[in-house]
Amino acid sequence: IYSVISPEGCAAILWKDAAKAADAADALSLTAQHLKKFKIIEEILKEPFGGAHRNPKMAANIVRRALRRHIAELKRTPPDELQRQRYEKFRKIGVEHIA
Repeated sequence: IYSVISPEGCAAILWKDAAKAADAADALSLTAQHLKKFKIIEEILKEPFGGAHRNPKMAANIVRRALRRHIAELKRTPPDELQRQRYEKFRKIGVEHIA
């Protein structure tokens, strides 16, 4: 979750009812799909069947492969360009999807 408040806290403030947490979670756009759409994250990794807790070794391998792939890509980019890209990325968070 990427948020400054939990869905329960948001629901309690907006509707005075923490039971409306599902509505608040939807309004807060907390899912991985939202984060990808808004370009906050680069990739969504699929968990092993049943979840990472059922097969932590496979989950670790999935994360390892993704990290290696992304690090290799980052190494090909000059540091000043990486800094510029990151600055632009974080300046846009919360702006692009408002319109």
